[in-house]
Amino acid sequence: MAHKDDEQPQGSGAGPDETTGPEENTSGPAPSDQTPDAEGLTIEDILGAEQTDEAAAEGASSDKEASLLIDLKRLQAEYANYRRRTEEQREREIERAKGEAVKGLLPVMDDLDRAAKHGDLVEGSPLAAIGDKVRAVAERLGVVSYGAAGEPFDPQQHEAIFQAPTPGVTVATVLEVVEVGYRLGSVELRPAKVVVAVPAE
Repeated sequence: MAHKDDEQPQGSGAGPDETTGPEENTSGPAPSDQTPDAEGLTIEDILGAEQTDEAAAEGASSDKEASLLIDLKRLQAEYANYRRRTEEQREREIERAKGEAVKGLLPVMDDLDRAAKHGDLVEGSPLAAIGDKVRAVAERLGVVSYGAAGEPFDPQQHEAIFQAPTPGVTVATVLEVVEVGYRLGSVELRPAKVVVAVPAE
């Protein structure tokens, strides 16, 4: 006969070691980069997706705009250089034209210089007044005279008509100016004709 103490109440569960708590049931795998987004796509799906025709067209359009912008900047630079060269050429042509006109005055100015050396240009005389007017016209046109005794000899500006060996001279020096030189801007109208003092041997 069975004793009442050996009977166990129905509905009794497993022992304490077999009991599973709610916290242990909720544990799962750690989140990963493969987690789908709201549309069910993973990051790898997005990165590996093929480019659509619309996206490709947008990229091609952007490249074309960049190429056109580069071409436009290049054309602007070329046009600016063209304008600068044209302006410089125009100024040189104007100087040459003025120079040709002024060359006709040079013999007259030489005569005035000779008259001044001989004392013929007396202040207040008609000849002196004419000389002043001629020089004023040349100055207004931009004519500059150069060449003076004592300055170093420069073959680019001076034409040596005679060389005089001179004791004590170490470098070629202008000893006397026979005819002054003239220039108009960058145009050389005439070099100065000079006597050059050179070192004595």
